[in-house]
Amino acid sequence: MSSVLLRPGAALGLYPQKQDADDTGLARANSRLEALFNRSPRLSSAQLARINAHGSKFAEMESVELAEQLNTLRMALMREGLTEALILQSFALIREKAERTLGMRHFDSQLQGAWVMINGMLAEMETGEGKTLAATLPAATAALAGIPVHIVTVNDYLAKRDVSNMGRLYWSLGLSVGAVVEGMDPTQRRAAYARDITYCTNKQLAFDYLRDRIVMGNDASQLRLQLEQLHKKNPRAQKLLLRGLCFAIVDEADSVLIDEARTPLVISRERKNENEQTIYIQALALTSLLEEHRDFTIDKLARKIELSVQGRTLLAELAQSLGGVWAGAKRREELMLLALKAQHLLHRDRHYLIKQGKIKIIDENTGRLMPDRVWDHGLHQMIEAKEECELSGQQESVAQFTYQRFFRRYLKLAGMTGTAQEAANELWSIYQLKVVTIAGHRPMQRKQYPTRVFSNKERKWAAICERIEEIYTQARPVLVGTRTVADSEMLSELLHKAGLPHQVLNARQDAHEAQIIAQAGQVGRITVATNMAGRGTDIQLGHGVAEVGGLHVIATEWNEARRIDRQLYGRCGRQGDPGSFEAMLSLEDELAQVLPQTMVGLLVRLPGNEKSYLKQKLIIAALRHAQRLIERRHRHIRRGLLRMDQQIGKLLAFSGRME
Repeated sequence: MSSVLLRPGAALGLYPQKQDADDTGLARANSRLEALFNRSPRLSSAQLARINAHGSKFAEMESVELAEQLNTLRMALMREGLTEALILQSFALIREKAERTLGMRHFDSQLQGAWVMINGMLAEMETGEGKTLAATLPAATAALAGIPVHIVTVNDYLAKRDVSNMGRLYWSLGLSVGAVVEGMDPTQRRAAYARDITYCTNKQLAFDYLRDRIVMGNDASQLRLQLEQLHKKNPRAQKLLLRGLCFAIVDEADSVLIDEARTPLVISRERKNENEQTIYIQALALTSLLEEHRDFTIDKLARKIELSVQGRTLLAELAQSLGGVWAGAKRREELMLLALKAQHLLHRDRHYLIKQGKIKIIDENTGRLMPDRVWDHGLHQMIEAKEECELSGQQESVAQFTYQRFFRRYLKLAGMTGTAQEAANELWSIYQLKVVTIAGHRPMQRKQYPTRVFSNKERKWAAICERIEEIYTQARPVLVGTRTVADSEMLSELLHKAGLPHQVLNARQDAHEAQIIAQAGQVGRITVATNMAGRGTDIQLGHGVAEVGGLHVIATEWNEARRIDRQLYGRCGRQGDPGSFEAMLSLEDELAQVLPQTMVGLLVRLPGNEKSYLKQKLIIAALRHAQRLIERRHRHIRRGLLRMDQQIGKLLAFSGRME
């Protein structure tokens, strides 16, 4: 592929990006056909031999001679583009430079992952296989060809860490590298995006693109931008943050491209309403007078609440004396649905916590706080009223976009993660990203223990404490994954009572997560943590831990997606280390609430004791079914969000307005 096709310049203009893709069945069939003619997704033994042959020559060179080889390679990449021969040579040279500057040499498995990424695919590499180092190969190769590269991570800590850890390698290759993180002003952001390689989070990147769309307005043509450069004193191009969407490598790609894609990106402004607090308090008070099943129903799977005919009638009677906004049927029913959702679907220390008097949303996939995110349509203010916090202004949308449309606009998109196979079909259908599983550097020694299910949470937590103590007495470290902040703190209390020393990692200790996780593999260490998805910090085993069986992981609930469970299990058994994992569940877990209560009751009443093999198998099958229902529901939400976004885009384009 010619590098000209992927970089800003005369051919593609100042801000290159793809146009919105055609999503018809014919277009998808064509893209599948094109994929058949792409380069092989894996390096052959002959290609690996060529890399090693180049590497042997580079290893014998002094620094000056190697620098000359680098300049020659860079000129060839600029001229000829990303040809197979030049990619293989580049991988060998970068690997030699990494060994000289970082003391780290890429394994063959990392070369395989890099080949997958440079060819616009997604590399599934196990936790601990060195994805961060592997990404330097495609990133530096593309940058040497003059292609601006964005390496997208899941949080600011990882963006800064990876620049710090890999920066010396890039600078030794004559490449500039920067990071875009929270708190940077537009000048700092523009400078970071001007570097050859930019590390950034998906949120920072997507919002900066949306800000660029606002700057460009309705007329975003490349020709107009270039003409303004010639005759305008303050052309729009100088106010843009990015240099276009050329090549992105997305770390924890399933988390970013799948889990995050259920929520649209919105730039908004605050709109104050003096009477809102009174209205929200009135709505919350009215919820106590409505009865579930009679006046409203809750769909746990869809996370929706609906008023019955009887509920609407009762609400009209109750609101008669309130007047104002309560007089209109549509508005009062909207307010009541918000209040019911705040009371029954969103819970403190599970979906949000209160920090410095403010409501902070917890990311259900990662367990991290999302300080800049708010619920829309007044729901955030309803939660604030429920928790007696000061009301913030309601947000009014200025611009909106989805992650799906955003990432599809990259000229080349690649990714890496430890868990993608479960979402392979969706990653292909939405992003045309093929998932390729990369074999580990060493054979895996991870052991799985049977899943155990208990009739209620009390019995489950008691059994978990017993299991933790059992592993602790073996001098093995234990990592316990919980779904919520509340569960992590409740388990912490039980461990304190049992006299078991431990560390807790949840949204309250988010700032210290790297230090806590880095120590989780030490002898006899007990770590209780909320969801481990995308943590990005390897757990290294302490002295003597491998000899006693390695790290043991306990999942206290299954998550809404099997991938996220695998992310937790993947914390043990890294790079061929020994390790083990198990799940300990109950019929009172959140996942079971998706099932019909008649089914749950039937499972509880099955003959035999709690340890009965058949009973355990039937309950596990039911919980797996609930998990699949939620996964299917979330797929429909993501697909529906993309379709709606595309339709809005077409309508706005027809009207001559921007996104």
